[in-house]
Amino acid sequence: MFAEFGYGILVVSFIVAIYSVFAAVYGATSKSAAMVESARRSMLLMFPLISLSAAALIYLLVNNHFEVAFVYEVTSRSMPTYLKVTAWWGGQAGSLVFWSWLLAAFASAVTIRKWERDIEFLPWVIVICSTTLIFFLGMVVVFENPFTRFWLVNGNVEPHMFAPANATLFTAGDGNGLNPLLRHPGMVIHPPMLYLGFVSYVIPYAFAMAALITGRTDDRWIRLTRRWSLWAWLFLSFGLVLGGRWAYDVLGWGGYWGWDPVEIAAFMPWLTGTAFLHSVMIQEKRGLLKHWNMILVILTYALVIFGTFLTRSGVLSSVHAFANSPIGPFFMGFVTLSLVVSIALVIWRWPMLRGETEMKSMLSREALFLLNNLLFMSVLVICFWGVIFPLVSELFTGQKVTVGPPFYERATAPIFAALMFLMGVAPLSAWGHSTIQTLGRAMWKSALAAAIITAVLFATYTQNYIALIGFFLIALVLLVTFQEFWRAARARQRAQSENFLTSLTRLMGRNRRRYGGYIIHISMMLMAIGILGIEIFQKETQGSLKQGDQLDIGGYTVEYRELASWDDSGKGVNFTRATIDVYKNGIYLGELNPRIDYYFDSQQNMTIPGNRSTFRDDLYVLLVDWQPVSSMGATFKIFVNPLVNWLWIGSLLFLVGIIFAAWPDRDPAEEPVRVARKANQTSAAD
Repeated sequence: MFAEFGYGILVVSFIVAIYSVFAAVYGATSKSAAMVESARRSMLLMFPLISLSAAALIYLLVNNHFEVAFVYEVTSRSMPTYLKVTAWWGGQAGSLVFWSWLLAAFASAVTIRKWERDIEFLPWVIVICSTTLIFFLGMVVVFENPFTRFWLVNGNVEPHMFAPANATLFTAGDGNGLNPLLRHPGMVIHPPMLYLGFVSYVIPYAFAMAALITGRTDDRWIRLTRRWSLWAWLFLSFGLVLGGRWAYDVLGWGGYWGWDPVEIAAFMPWLTGTAFLHSVMIQEKRGLLKHWNMILVILTYALVIFGTFLTRSGVLSSVHAFANSPIGPFFMGFVTLSLVVSIALVIWRWPMLRGETEMKSMLSREALFLLNNLLFMSVLVICFWGVIFPLVSELFTGQKVTVGPPFYERATAPIFAALMFLMGVAPLSAWGHSTIQTLGRAMWKSALAAAIITAVLFATYTQNYIALIGFFLIALVLLVTFQEFWRAARARQRAQSENFLTSLTRLMGRNRRRYGGYIIHISMMLMAIGILGIEIFQKETQGSLKQGDQLDIGGYTVEYRELASWDDSGKGVNFTRATIDVYKNGIYLGELNPRIDYYFDSQQNMTIPGNRSTFRDDLYVLLVDWQPVSSMGATFKIFVNPLVNWLWIGSLLFLVGIIFAAWPDRDPAEEPVRVARKANQTSAAD
């Protein structure tokens, strides 16, 4: 009953989405307010409809309805209830329903805002959102139905939505259970955060297309979607950070990032989204880069769909990817169609997207922001080429050749260094015009202090020139950013006769976007410390030890004490746990317990490292193999990861900065709109 109900609601939602597109197009072209309102109400209806279908699916998951193929694939009786709920997005079919549910929620939220001032946008925003929803619901209804059930047909168990002739419903005794890698707490939150980021970017794209279709080429669409863009960036950033933490805790890489194809698929829209956030400020301040902003938002949307395709098509091998599926070609077709239509609209409106002023100084803030954008695009090109290279090589040679982390690291490291340098220079530049002399006067103190810090690190910590360049750039950005906080707060303090803390608080409160960006810059430099530490100074060793044997690495000594193995029938898991003692310079620091958990339902292992964390480094120990008898020995893989915890500290501050920048302050409807100026009005006010 629940399976038929859930599937039926999905079909109804699919039909309603189709209706909303036709109603919106007809209402816009015939100027029928009633039809546009009908389309809007249809859009609002889709969220409760898909919520009902999702509720039916969750009921089936929680109550062990193993006659449903999706429930059988992703749950088992031994799983706790919260994991059964999160299994909703742990499998392909359920994740597509989750994607559709989120999009319906966001589209409903955006259609209930006040539209009096922007009514011409409404039908086309509905068209874009509903078209995207039609695609995802179509994939669910036709190919990846989570409500398909098992039927016994002539002695064989077959999956069908409805009963074939002479068939009886078949219910398995237990399910396969969720992949153990997905049972980590980080994976409970990581996929929803990525989905929230992906889906949120549909809204700015919808408004951009509406602006092109209606010919409103001012910056109104940017102001309306500014907060959507920031929150989308927050969710996507949070998802990437959580994915890094999950990889660090579970995958046994000894690190947070492996340049895995699906990791990169989520990273690429983050790159274009970051470039977009910087670029729209130029349009708002100077009326420039209108073409570029349109292209960036189109690329971000296309990369969101492309990333979803990579995860679900099975074309690339990844620990993050779902199984092979027939929906891959449809995803590629949808991405291609979206790009063609979007670029055609940009070309159609190209003359109307001309800049209102000209860029007159190569060192102005807008010029440096543009250079920042080009560097982000360079990283994007490298990532995209690395991801598709296996497909290209297979197409032309018949062999799938992959590129590994060294390719990405060597190609992107100089670009990231240049981006860091720009983060130190751009805040000191002025809109419109800057010179080397003005920039030099503004940053020489910070540059000198950064050079002194680097010299101290050279004398006390490392002589690695790559690391020293990195530390210099980190120090420069931090000092320039703190200098900007200090300079502005001191100026307000003198003007308003306030104490320094009050001046700083009020200054930040009235300029959330700017100072939220500065907080993000600080957080990224803290993250860069962790990245430099693990990428340049990481130490690694592996060895087989008998009881009492020791391994030395990075100043640590680890001694194998014992190993135990036992079954937990309630959880359906076999635990194998080693106990090792840790010493440094002869001083006992404590014990670590790396282990391997074997899940009986899915017949898969999960590796849990033993980890000792400090601000200086992490000692990270993996149990690789063992003998049946504890005294015969076990094999361990050991990493020392210097400074890596600054990555996680920076990540937390990163989230604070984004939330601060995105926090509501003033209704965008109250903000002025930059309108196109006449040709003779070429100067823009700051």
